[in-house]
Amino acid sequence: MPPGLVARRGPEAPAPRARVPTGGGRTCLGELLGGLSRALDMAEGQPAGHAVRACWIGQQLGRGIGLNATEMRDLYYTVLLKDAGGSATAGSIRAVFLADDLAFKRARRTAGNSLSGQLNAVVRHTGAGSGLAQRCRALFNAVQNCGEIDRALAEVRGARGAGIARQLGLGEDVAEAIQSLDEHWDGSGHPQGLAGNEIPLYARIALLAQALAGVPAGAGAPSARELVARRRGRWFDPRLADLFAVMARDPAFRAGLAGGGLEARALEMAPPQPVDDDALDAVARAFGEIADAKSAWMDGHSARVALIADGLGAQLGLDERERRWLRRGALLHDIGKLGVSNQILDKPGPLAAGEWAAIQRHAQDAEQILARIPSLVALARVVGAHHEKLDGSGYPRGLDARHIRLETRILTAADRLDALTSDRPWRAALPTDQALQVLRDGIGVAIDRDCFAAVERWLNAARPVILREVAASTPTMTSFGKPSER
Repeated sequence: MPPGLVARRGPEAPAPRARVPTGGGRTCLGELLGGLSRALDMAEGQPAGHAVRACWIGQQLGRGIGLNATEMRDLYYTVLLKDAGGSATAGSIRAVFLADDLAFKRARRTAGNSLSGQLNAVVRHTGAGSGLAQRCRALFNAVQNCGEIDRALAEVRGARGAGIARQLGLGEDVAEAIQSLDEHWDGSGHPQGLAGNEIPLYARIALLAQALAGVPAGAGAPSARELVARRRGRWFDPRLADLFAVMARDPAFRAGLAGGGLEARALEMAPPQPVDDDALDAVARAFGEIADAKSAWMDGHSARVALIADGLGAQLGLDERERRWLRRGALLHDIGKLGVSNQILDKPGPLAAGEWAAIQRHAQDAEQILARIPSLVALARVVGAHHEKLDGSGYPRGLDARHIRLETRILTAADRLDALTSDRPWRAALPTDQALQVLRDGIGVAIDRDCFAAVERWLNAARPVILREVAASTPTMTSFGKPSER
């Protein structure tokens, strides 16, 4: 039996059980957010560790201008969560530019601030793979309305990111800085066109740190200095740009930026803010909303799966501590989808082989992200297996019933029930009775028999209040890219 499993006794209950840890362990909030920031990196088409690398750079800049301990703490959270609202723009990018949102974001970030560079990025990615007429219409719209489109995207991104910061209780200074990340020193940024010292200081530092973190590690200090000099007084605060010019001549700074172990060193700088069960719950809710914001079709999905999983867990005898732990897993089960293009997530037709492979990777990506965080290691194994099947035909590892925990079986049933009863790009939502029949047909293959019985009992008991509870648990998303027809 694999490590971490505890066999349930009795012939009627063969599913192994997970060992549920107690509390937040020794994880601090910065370490927790640092680990989960890899999901934000995926959503922005950035390499793994980008946000943590930017955080380390931001801390060096903050120290250089003499920020105090409280300001350094707020700056740390600002840079780690700078991309918390980015997933809410993915559907709009796909709809407006007919583009792979991940490739499009990556191209825009690396194109520079010249008009020609930005236009080249837009032209290269807009309508790629579409018919000639569709591509021409999308390009005409993108070029004619580029300013308004960029402003609207920045507004959605900033508002969503600021909302996440407020939801986590990180304070208005952090929220306002995240909302202003795309503002530029000369007033050419978005969404408000703030200029100079109107832009919150943490936002100015985060913008510079983000740009420097995007310089390839092998490019060296000259490339970074050239980038900053070119954008000094345009994108970047001249005082911060000049500070970096001085820092870039320091051998210790250059070695720290280019050397290995930067992520570990950045996490060592995390504010000593402990994480308890309430904080873990809040972070799980926030990142569940971030994952669901990736596609309008997923709106509220993670919250509903958590609600259903909690009900099924109660039916199957899990105590409150175990159900609370499982709810976190349900909220975080789809964070791996942040690394899947919306051209795949929102596709109305059948998936090609490569597209299906990308979908299958999301479970393993979620597991790998969570497994980097000490307090979520055990939960990672449960989440990573939620698409495995009892007969061994699931993904990503092809586990069979002997190695699929009860908690994972509950999560699978909850996820499947919500998916079947929700609209998807390729089909309308099924009535509850039809969804139950689909689950019933999958008993012994994808669905555990005891879990299906729990679904029936829970629906019968909860049917009068399900709609009210789901409505209370479902976040309201702010996006202008939702499909009007389903």
